[in-house]
Amino acid sequence: MHPIASLQAALVEALEGDAALTALIGPGGVFDAPPRGRPAPYLVIDRHDMRQTDGDEAKGQEHRVLIHCWSDQPSRKLALEMVERVVAAGSDASPAGLVVTHAEHVRTETVIDGKTGQAKAAVMLRFLTE
Repeated sequence: MHPIASLQAALVEALEGDAALTALIGPGGVFDAPPRGRPAPYLVIDRHDMRQTDGDEAKGQEHRVLIHCWSDQPSRKLALEMVERVVAAGSDASPAGLVVTHAEHVRTETVIDGKTGQAKAAVMLRFLTE
């Protein structure tokens, strides 16, 4: 399995398995693209970029995953609560066939969307895998 697919599957499993996050977004609230017909709150894995970082004795990858946390409110509070759970769940991701040697929260950005009036947070996670 490609390292992106493996890590993303583990990340989705960790996100959907986080009871506190599920309480915020509801069951089945993690998507690869904004869902049609489903109101917020939900998460969208917007980007997943990877570069090879092979060493002398092991293949390695650096992953950067951008997750959008959509709130159903015009306040950043719920979006930031979702970010906290995403960061916590991300550190628990255990991809099949890979070893996560490092997981970190890189940054969080927030905005009130001009079209919907809803708050959105974008959280960037970085993983190193072998």
